[in-house]
Formats: sequence, structure tokens, C-alpha cells
Amino acid sequence: MRLTILGGGGFRVPLVYGALLGDHAEGRVTHVVLHDLDAGRLHAVTRVLAEQAAGVPGAPEVTATTDLDEALRGADFVFSAIRVGGLEGRAHDERVALAEGVLGQETVGAGGIAYGLRTVPVAVDIARRVARLAPDAWVINFTNPAGLVTEAMSRHLGDRVIGICDSPVGLGRRIARVLGVTNPAEAWIDYVGLNHLGWVRGLRVAGRDELPRLLADPELLGSFEEGKLFGTEWLRSLGAIPNEYLHYYYFNREAVRAYQEAEQTRGAFLRDQQARFYEQTRDPDASALRAWDRTRAEREATYMAENRETAGAGERDADDLSGGYEKVALALMRAIARDERTTLILNVRNRGTLSVLDTEAVIEVPCLVDANGAHPVAADPLPDHATGLVCAVKAVEREVLSAAGSGSRTTAVKAFALHPLVDSVGVARRLVDGYRAVHPGLSYLK
Repeated sequence: MRLTILGGGGFRVPLVYGALLGDHAEGRVTHVVLHDLDAGRLHAVTRVLAEQAAGVPGAPEVTATTDLDEALRGADFVFSAIRVGGLEGRAHDERVALAEGVLGQETVGAGGIAYGLRTVPVAVDIARRVARLAPDAWVINFTNPAGLVTEAMSRHLGDRVIGICDSPVGLGRRIARVLGVTNPAEAWIDYVGLNHLGWVRGLRVAGRDELPRLLADPELLGSFEEGKLFGTEWLRSLGAIPNEYLHYYYFNREAVRAYQEAEQTRGAFLRDQQARFYEQTRDPDASALRAWDRTRAEREATYMAENRETAGAGERDADDLSGGYEKVALALMRAIARDERTTLILNVRNRGTLSVLDTEAVIEVPCLVDANGAHPVAADPLPDHATGLVCAVKAVEREVLSAAGSGSRTTAVKAFALHPLVDSVGVARRLVDGYRAVHPGLSYLK
């Protein structure tokens, strides 16, 4: 089976390849094609993968190319993890927003909109090429903003594009752990929302919902990441456990202040950190894998550091430093390729799952996965406070898609102005002009 990874020179690609190395079943991935626009980054990641594969019998063959069409031909699965504008673009997203006093995070608020506006046209082009060159391929999208980009691609690929994210998986794992669930795979996680905007409303083991027990125990509730981040009182008020990214909504003022006062934004930190890694891999005598391992450990330990500092949450638990999106991707590929039926939290078209959204809206919910793809499981209605956020952010996503399709500056301004974390039409106009000034990829907005 042939897997093409778009953004193949990206830093997290070795996580995916490492997961593939442990898969020896029939129908496994035997050939990985890496595609990236940067040949130097491709070379660096190829070196890491070669070290990972050393001594592993039957390791998937790896080839690399800067030709997109060549990469797509013959693919059974396409993993899309591109970053339009690179980490320098992310750093610009953050700084332009923070200068206006609003959040510049890459998937939330003004930064997420800017990232979406320059990513959607590229993602749509990829979707069209996949439809033409590899019509039977399944596309697994991890490109952020994952829900928005998946919806853009679904307009050309239908249900053959599925978005993934490791945040819900990590959240469910943490809840199961503190509740003493010995095998988290046996727990049913009632999770619903949009990408980076969802809530765990229940965790059922053997038919019994264990979440009320967690919410009733302040000590237990405050013992894991989300309890520390949001505070036990707020979680008990909600009656649910929010995705960690909702900290940007519930504690927006504090988050913006923390990011404004930080020595570096997250994008600038990762830009500099990864530049050092890619530079280190130019030394043919140095171990690229060891350099990658060191860099990855630092990256995971500093994830959402400003938010944790604001909340007084302390350092991340060691169990939360292992990532997870590569495991979701592999489980999804296995389920489809081998008809190994499983349940995963994924970004898929609504199809009536949430009555407040239309059928084509991409949502993030538990799905039953088999050889025919991912099928969303029926969900109870959201409470009013969650419905309001979900509908508002989905409306913004639709304006982003419209602006990306039409090239309308007016529609782009509307997208910014309607977001719950942007507090002024005047700010929205300045954001559009500010982003156009630093991003050549947004020159299409007229």
C-alpha cells in the first residue's frame, strides 16, 4: 500500500513513519512518498527516517519528490500536513494579531483566520489534483485549521477526505487515566463540537457514565491537565470537560496578555527551534534522529506553556508528552484498508449529526470507521452555550471559504469581524490589511 505525505519535509513526519514501522500486518503501508516544496527539508527528514528504519525488517520504502503530481499518482492514502507560509508565516499571524490586542493562535481567532485564508486555496488545488490523479485515494487531513481545511477539500472529494486531530484523543486518555480506567480503548467518549472547539460530555465504561464521578470530586478533577488549566469550579459549572483550546475563549484576556508579554510567540519559538534542527542535519557525521528526538522533546514540553502559566497549571505531565496524531492516522488507515472496524474521533461532514448545522458542515465527533470510510455517530444536542460558540465559529469558517473562493477583501473583513474573539470591525479591517502586507499569499484579496 502506498502512502503519500504532503508536507513530507515537516518536523512531525518521523512520528508517522515510526508508527508505520510497528505495523507488520497484511495490507500495511509498504511505500512512503514524501512531498515538499523544500528539497533541503526533504533531505533532512529522509535522513531521520533512514535511521529509524535501520535494522527494521520490511521497513516501508521511502522516496522523496518536489513534484506534487508525481507524489499523488498511485497513492492509496494521502496524508496532508502542509504549512502554507511556513513557521515564519505563523509568527507573522501571531504578531499582527497581538499588535491589535487580539489572539493570533494558528487555529483560533485572528491567527486561525489568516492561516485559513492562505491555506484554503492551496488545499483546494490539492483536492482537485487528488480527484484527477488518484480518485480512489483517501485523504487524511492534519493541515490546520483542520476542520476548515477538511471542509474546503470535502467540496471536491466528498467523504473521501477525513480530518484528524490528537487533542480529543489526548483529552479522553487523560480523563480515563484519572478515573482509573485500565484500558482507555474500552471507554466510549461522548465528544462533540468543531476542531479545537469541542467538549467531553460523558465517558462510558461498560455502559456506565463515569464523568459525573469525576465532576463531583474536586481533588480528582484538579489532578490532570484540563482541571489545572480551566479550574475545577469552571469545569463543574460547565458540566463537561472542554478541549484545551477553549482556554483561548474562556480566558481570552489572560491568554492575550500572556502572549503579548512572552519573550517569543509560539510560532517564532518553533521557527527558530526547527531552523536549528534542520541546520544540524546538514552535518553528515551527526545523527539526524538524535537531533530530532531532542528537538521533539523540547517542543512537546513547551506546548501551550503560556496558557499553563496563566492558569498556574505547572509543567505538563510526562504521560502527555508522547503526541498521538500519528496513532490516530494509522488506526484510520487500518480501519479503511483492512475493514478493521473501530471508533475514532474525527472531522467529517455533519450529515445531520448536529441539527443546528447543515449536512455539509465538517464537525468533530466520534465516528464508526470501516472500509467505506468514517460515519458520524448520532449525538445529543449541545447545550446553549456550546451551540452559540459552534454556530458562530462555523459561520466564520464559511466566510473564510467564501473569501478564499472569491478573493473578496470585504468578505475577509466580515470573517474577522464576526469571530467571537475579534471585538471590532475596525480591528478586522486593520487585520486584513496587516496580513496582506506581510503575506504574499494573501495578495489575492482585493
